[in-house]
Amino acid sequence: MAMSEETIFSEPIFKGRVVELSRDTVLLEDGRQTTREVIHHLGGVCVAAFDAQDNLLMVRQFRYPYKAQLLELPAGKREPGEDPAECGRRELEEETGTRAEIFRPLGRLYPTPAYVDEIIYMYYAKKLSYTQQNLDEGEFLTVERVPFSQAVEMVLAGEILDAKTQIAVLKLSQLRARGEA
Repeated sequence: MAMSEETIFSEPIFKGRVVELSRDTVLLEDGRQTTREVIHHLGGVCVAAFDAQDNLLMVRQFRYPYKAQLLELPAGKREPGEDPAECGRRELEEETGTRAEIFRPLGRLYPTPAYVDEIIYMYYAKKLSYTQQNLDEGEFLTVERVPFSQAVEMVLAGEILDAKTQIAVLKLSQLRARGEA
C-alpha cells in the first residue's frame, strides 16, 4: 500500500513569530478529498550536555501553555537556513554559558506528526568549557546540574514531562548501556 496524500491546495491561515498555520486540501489514496490543518515550524534542537562529573546540564523555565515550570534540556528554535548543529552549539552557550569540545548527533524526532511539521535535532555534548550565559530577550531560566542516573529516574517517574528531554535522556541511557556514548 502506497499510503500517501497529495496536496491540492494550501491556504495560509495565520503567520506568527514562531509558527504558521495552513489549511490544506489533500487528495486521499481512494480519490476522496479532505482537509489537513498544519502548523509549520522551523524546527529546533536540544542538547544533552555533560559536565566533568557526569551531571546533565538542564534548564528550568516557565512554559506558558502548561502554566508550569518544566525541567528540560537546553534547546531552541532554528533560524531560517541555520545548520542544526550550529543552532545546538549556539543554544547551549546562550542558555548554559558553555561550549563543548565533543558535540555529536543523537538523531532527530517529530514531536507531534499529526499536525506539526517541526523536526527537533538532538545532540550529545561533553568536554565543556565555560563562557557566559546570554539569554534571549524575554527568556528567563535557571541552569541545574542533574546527575545522569537521577535524570533517567526522573523521566521514568514522570517528573520530566518534556518529550524531547525524555527521548534524549532515554536514548543516551541505552547508548551508554551498549558502550556507545
